[in-house]
Amino acid sequence: MNDLNQPIRLKEKIAYSFGDFASSMFWKLFSMFLLFFYTDVFGISAAAVGTMFLVTRVWDALNDPIMGLISDRTRTRWGKFRPYLLFVAIPFGIIGVLTFSTPDLSPDGKLIYAYITYTLMMMVYTAVNVPYGSLMAVMSNDGAERTSLASWRFIGAFSGGLFVTATANSLVEYFSQSSDQATGFQWTISIYAVVAAVLFMLTFLWTRERLAPPKEEKNSLKDDLKDLGKNLPWFIMLGANIFVLIFNSLRDGSILYYFKYYVKDQTLDFFGSSYEVTSSVLSSAYMSIWLATNIIGVLLAKPTAARFGKKATFSYAALISAALSFVFFFIQPDQLLLIFILNVFIGISAGIILPLGWSMYADIADYSEWKTGRRATGLVFSSSSMSQKFGWTIGGAISGYLLAGFGFEPNVEQTTEALLGIRLMISVIAGLGALVSFGFMSMYKLDEKFMQKVKMELNGNR
Repeated sequence: MNDLNQPIRLKEKIAYSFGDFASSMFWKLFSMFLLFFYTDVFGISAAAVGTMFLVTRVWDALNDPIMGLISDRTRTRWGKFRPYLLFVAIPFGIIGVLTFSTPDLSPDGKLIYAYITYTLMMMVYTAVNVPYGSLMAVMSNDGAERTSLASWRFIGAFSGGLFVTATANSLVEYFSQSSDQATGFQWTISIYAVVAAVLFMLTFLWTRERLAPPKEEKNSLKDDLKDLGKNLPWFIMLGANIFVLIFNSLRDGSILYYFKYYVKDQTLDFFGSSYEVTSSVLSSAYMSIWLATNIIGVLLAKPTAARFGKKATFSYAALISAALSFVFFFIQPDQLLLIFILNVFIGISAGIILPLGWSMYADIADYSEWKTGRRATGLVFSSSSMSQKFGWTIGGAISGYLLAGFGFEPNVEQTTEALLGIRLMISVIAGLGALVSFGFMSMYKLDEKFMQKVKMELNGNR
């Protein structure tokens, strides 16, 4: 292990961001495109997809602590967490392509195929993403460096998502020209799979683990779980992150439906000339601006948290996201300028939240070690991944059930009730998730002053 006081070079921070660029390409494919792919391309009913998301993602979320425990007990010459970036990269890409493939099967066969491939996809996603998230906590023990790493991580995450939103619709249309939309999706995902595998390997090659576990660490599963069960800040962050992800999942999953069925194609007037703009172009622009403004929020997270503290910054960013989402419900389909302006401000406030959550999980891992004398970084960080999965699970299931409950039918003119469900998904119900997250954060107690004391005592012990 290298000197803990050694500054982390820019190259290593960029390399660390590559890992979430790779993961987030597929995360955005899952959150923004997969529900639409299953209903409008593969031909599975919205209710069946909602149930599938609920079943498979709950199972997947439970895998995260297991992976955290496994990675905490991994011992190699490369460290605890980095080897998984190397060895899971290729299976990740292959299964990603299979998930967006459309074999010619019966309706029941399609559903079974979706269950199998999606479950396998989320298992390999967990196998690479939990160690990747944990890696940040052993690259440095400095709070400012961790916030910087978290910011770089989310720059990579949103850049990966932006790459997908800016290119996916165009690539699908391009590859569909000689065949159909199903083939277009398969070839498009194949490109993303190759890029993801290469980036995971670069993260492995160009990052380092510096923070060794305490010498007296026993690595007892029973003790690790017992410590976690007594860690109140962990429970609070778990709840806060789950509802942040419900917020994001509902917004992400409803965008394509919102523009295809509610906003539709529009005629824009510029300097006396009229231009026809399709709903596909508008949705791509909306998703790309959403992620671009998320990046702005990520960049603002560190200086804002330095000025006001992590807790206050997280809390009020969530509150602003909720309030603006409630306003979004009242926008009419021809009010494009207002749709995009609100998207900018919601995107910035939502972007601020995400790196702070990861930085605060590193604080929680330090707090656990300070309190118990044992460090279970992988287990603590796997809870963040688990919260993502639970939030995503609930948001995805709600999306499917709302569509079905309000009478959605793919590729037809929607009823008033179906349009109401789509509008609620992207606005009011999503906003409630952010509001509940704000409530959880009001109970969080690990402020900067307390964590400075923890850091000094841990450094002395180490």
